[in-house]
Amino acid sequence: MINPNKAFNIDDYKEIVLRRLPFIIIPFVLIVVGALLYAFLAPKTYEAKALLLVMTQRVPEGFVKTTVTSNIAERLLAIEQEITSRTGLEQIIKDYNLYPKATKSLPMEEVVNLMRKDVKVSIARRSEGGEGSGSFTISYTNRDPRISAMVTNRLADLFIEGNVKIREQQAKGTTDFLKDELGAAKAKLDEQEKLISDFKRAHTGELPEQRDTNLQMLTQLQQIYQRTGESLRSAQDRKLIIQKQLTDLEFPVTSAAADRGQQSTTRPSSSSVSARTGGAQEPQLYELKNQLADLKTKYTEKHPDIVRIKRKIQEMESNKDFDFSNNPRYRELNSQIEAVNLEIKRFQEEEARLKGELDKYKARIERTALREQDMTSLTREYQSTKESYDTLLKKSQEAAQAENLERRQKGEQFRVIDAAAVPVTPAKPDRPKIMLMGLLLGIGSGLGLAFVREQMDRSFHDPEDVEVTFGIKILASIPRVVEKEEKAA
Repeated sequence: MINPNKAFNIDDYKEIVLRRLPFIIIPFVLIVVGALLYAFLAPKTYEAKALLLVMTQRVPEGFVKTTVTSNIAERLLAIEQEITSRTGLEQIIKDYNLYPKATKSLPMEEVVNLMRKDVKVSIARRSEGGEGSGSFTISYTNRDPRISAMVTNRLADLFIEGNVKIREQQAKGTTDFLKDELGAAKAKLDEQEKLISDFKRAHTGELPEQRDTNLQMLTQLQQIYQRTGESLRSAQDRKLIIQKQLTDLEFPVTSAAADRGQQSTTRPSSSSVSARTGGAQEPQLYELKNQLADLKTKYTEKHPDIVRIKRKIQEMESNKDFDFSNNPRYRELNSQIEAVNLEIKRFQEEEARLKGELDKYKARIERTALREQDMTSLTREYQSTKESYDTLLKKSQEAAQAENLERRQKGEQFRVIDAAAVPVTPAKPDRPKIMLMGLLLGIGSGLGLAFVREQMDRSFHDPEDVEVTFGIKILASIPRVVEKEEKAA
């Protein structure tokens, strides 16, 4: 085209079409004829479809909650990958003798790829998020309509079996995992229970829950210790009185001295004692016995001073000229002295024992605060582990119920609602579609070729082309003269 800036009108377009009519007709005819030949001569393939419904769980989730959380799309993808694997499709190819020519000339991997292209899975309807009830279709394309229907139904059965298998595997995997976790939590819980048990056994009496008991025992022991001390002092007082009576029996004081109120009422004079006993050792013996009585109020029988004075008294009494052993009163007082000594010894031992018990319970009460801190730490960790164990136990029981639900096929299932029927009309080639596309493509190709040819044309078709080419002004132009034959009158 010489003048690309030229403004065209409808007459110009008509002229161009008439001028380039062969460039429009030839491509149009070739493409349309080719499309018709392809539509009627291409090999026919038939597509069979099966519609499957996704049925929700039959048992309400309020009673048994499923552990399979994957949505339909994810499970369909997993099942499709498993079914369309080489192992799955190769068995179907052998069972139905599919692609016989390709099987003879191509490796099995390429034959499987051919069938994989002919299998389609699409979700037709699903709820928001891809969960819950819904449906999906499975289709297979083959030149034999009967084979396409049979293979499609076989694939539908495999999808149903695959769904059951996947759900059971997921439910069992969840159950096994929770069992392992529950076992680990149980072992940890048992270990912490043993730690608490060993701690209580090692610190019996010092535990926080025994504080009130220890306080009560301490109060009771203090009362018993006080009464024992009072009883001990009372026994010591009785011993002094008996010793005084025994001394008065051995060294009586004359009634005349007593009447005069002399201070010797409790201690006879040396002259009177000597006159009565006839020996010079009596005042010394009396003094020793008084010392012995004083020492016994302060010390026990095993004190060195008491032992020494007793031994000296025995030596002096062995040399005396008189003997009170035959006096009944003297023997009775000596027996009372021995009984009181035993009683004092018993009270002293009981007092020592009670003092040890008091110290023990005081120490327990003092250590209770420390044990309480240790026990709180152990109990806190044990309680946390116990809560975790209880949670895992509940989840494990729920998972076992969910696994049983899937094993009995009461969970979400696939069900064929429209089995694949033998198709009557071929899916390919789609003749109306091919013919329409051929028509549109022919028209477009013809017009396009005419446009290209017009752009490449450098000839003159009007005065403007001459002006543009030579840069001169055209004064006049003679239009094309078309001769018309005169009609006979």
